[in-house]
Amino acid sequence: MSEFLNVILLGIIEGITEFLPISSTGHLLVAEHWLGARSDTFNVVIQAGAILAVALIYRHRLWELLVNFGKAENRDYALKLGVAFAITAIGGFIVTKLGFKLPERVTPIAWAFVIGGFWMIAAEHFAAKLPDDSRITWKVAILVGLAQIVAAIFPGTSRSAATIFIAMLAGTSNRAAATEFAFLVGIPTMFAASGYQLFKSLKAGGGHEDWSALALGFIVSAIVAFAAVKWLLGYIRTHRFTPFALYRIVLGAALLLLMPGA
Repeated sequence: MSEFLNVILLGIIEGITEFLPISSTGHLLVAEHWLGARSDTFNVVIQAGAILAVALIYRHRLWELLVNFGKAENRDYALKLGVAFAITAIGGFIVTKLGFKLPERVTPIAWAFVIGGFWMIAAEHFAAKLPDDSRITWKVAILVGLAQIVAAIFPGTSRSAATIFIAMLAGTSNRAAATEFAFLVGIPTMFAASGYQLFKSLKAGGGHEDWSALALGFIVSAIVAFAAVKWLLGYIRTHRFTPFALYRIVLGAALLLLMPGA
């Protein structure tokens, strides 16, 4: 398969998986075992393409928060988004300084798929017993920020799965409300991560990076993610997340059986 098609395929994978609760980073790292390894900059920055799509989908909500910041409910919501992002940014900075790198082996990712799948089933089961509540509390904001750090440290966990379900268990039991907060906090988080990776790459000279491939992956990811998120937001109104959990468990188990030493 040509380099051009490889990049398009990786962009499609990223666009589909970034906001579905199945882990985009995990899927990218597994796919790269067959399509060729990519830099951390490529893997992080093409995620910003998917984030751009979400920013466009939520543009009216973002505009409302911005222009009507003076309203108590908007100010409260925006500040909670800011706190969740700040916790993630500080935690991510510390993890980076400690020398964290994405895993090169499939096994830990496969285990994260499996464990995350069972976690999703259990979390939704217990969240369903809670009264329907769309409020975002400070507790939810803090835990969502921490959940993003955990997802970054353990590829395969899924940032969207970790944040949505921790929000639901912490009190925002309404799936749509938990999903919206998780998606909105992902916008500054992933743009900041992409900006940091680009800064590091450019500071190092940037000569090792395939910028045309990165740009193509970014564009493809954005287009595909727009369609995927539109579909997901409609799906969760009337469906549970169980099919995604089962997919994770089956995929993780298959990787452990078929690629035990990878």
